[in-house]
Amino acid sequence: MIKFHPSIQQLSQFADGTLSSTEALIVSAHCDMCSQCRNKLELYIEANAEVAFPETIDSTESEFSGMLEMITSQEVDAGIQVTPKNHIIDLDGKTFELPRTLTRFADSIGNWSHLVGKLWQAPVDIGGDTVANFIYMEKGGSVPEHTHRGSEMTLVINGEFSDGISEYDTGDFMVMNGEHKHSPSTQADEGCLVFSIVDKPLHFTSGWARLINPFSHLFFK
Repeated sequence: MIKFHPSIQQLSQFADGTLSSTEALIVSAHCDMCSQCRNKLELYIEANAEVAFPETIDSTESEFSGMLEMITSQEVDAGIQVTPKNHIIDLDGKTFELPRTLTRFADSIGNWSHLVGKLWQAPVDIGGDTVANFIYMEKGGSVPEHTHRGSEMTLVINGEFSDGISEYDTGDFMVMNGEHKHSPSTQADEGCLVFSIVDKPLHFTSGWARLINPFSHLFFK
């Protein structure tokens, strides 16, 4: 069950097209997975249409659904085409279905690399200066405790994890910043796959991981 969603402000800005392209990307991917947020978007789109075209607004619910479909399918890079194979990520014998919004970047996913312990990472080229990654935690895997020099937006693609702040499940969306300190880990048998976007390097706060901090900028690429 999805418990964590984009804020009302994020959904409203997404509907009227004022959300940044990177933030809109991950919000759109969440909406692919969350009927509750899709329904809210339809209401915002309807309200925007009534304001923009007060004398002509007489659209049906299906038309608003069509508008939502158009907005959530807009591409950051309009040149990338989606094919059916791009809906699936294969990783060590496991398959994960991507939200529709992320399928257009399937050909932009780099090689998987082993980080520490039971952590795996694959970079995703979404354009711009932000850093996007798929991160997979095997059962028993964890990310060392850290806070954030900037912001980190995360969407759970499959599985569940906890971080000392809360517990998250498939479809959950969260934003972390310098006010948060956490250590994500999973005990799920299938592990946990997340999509994450950060705009500055993490700052590790405990144990041996603090030794990485002077070099963290080298991994921020």
